[in-house]
Amino acid sequence: MAEHSAKKDLADAIGAQLPYLRRYARALTGSQEAGDAAAVETLEAILADPSAFEASQQPKLALFQVFHGVLQPDGASEGGAETGVRAAAQAHLAKLTPLSREALLLSTLEDFTPEEVGLILGIDRNEAKELVQTAFEEMEEAISGKILVIEDEAIIAMDLESLVSEIGHRVTGVARTREGAVKLGQREKPDLILADIQLADNSSGIDAVHDLLAELGDTPVIFITAFPERLLTGERPEPAFLISKPYTETQVRTAVSQAMFFSSTETLKA
Repeated sequence: MAEHSAKKDLADAIGAQLPYLRRYARALTGSQEAGDAAAVETLEAILADPSAFEASQQPKLALFQVFHGVLQPDGASEGGAETGVRAAAQAHLAKLTPLSREALLLSTLEDFTPEEVGLILGIDRNEAKELVQTAFEEMEEAISGKILVIEDEAIIAMDLESLVSEIGHRVTGVARTREGAVKLGQREKPDLILADIQLADNSSGIDAVHDLLAELGDTPVIFITAFPERLLTGERPEPAFLISKPYTETQVRTAVSQAMFFSSTETLKA
């Protein structure tokens, strides 16, 4: 009875944090498929050895420690060799400072402290902080491009436009509705779409993005939502990049740099 209760407690602790692990894994690998596969490997490792999940740690921290315990240092899982565009992506990533992207995402996307980033990656807090800055510099130097913003709140739209412009990108336009987004996308094809979920006319930002992708083909997408767990169910195609509201400047900067970086290797599938 006690064993059954302990297993249930473990499952509940992991289940509550799983959407955030999947978000992180997708951002790290650049795709839904690869990220979810890495998350599955993590769960399998815990099933094989429950003691790998440090019950004395905060559940999210413990889960991410296991995740990095089953990954190679470059973020690739221990599965088969990569081929095609995935191989090209890994070759591109190999040029970055080791662990820099991991440190950046753990810090900015998942809100881990430098000490916690160090525990997850097996480094000290000062090295973690240095890696975050290095990642920013290396990714932002890699590529710049055109970004379409889909956001119905004027102040937020202006803020997003300012943020992405400051890091070297050009905003092709700001749309407040599904119809407006499609028109802007048809007028000038963006390299990246930054979209809110709920739009001014009660239309869906997700539907707007689907319309755009049908017209434009594969284009990296970042969704902004107050409820990220609702988009990370694994039941349908989902974004590799997701920003939670209220967002920070650093989170936007990180997600945009990551998405543009992966777009340059043609690996991101929204």
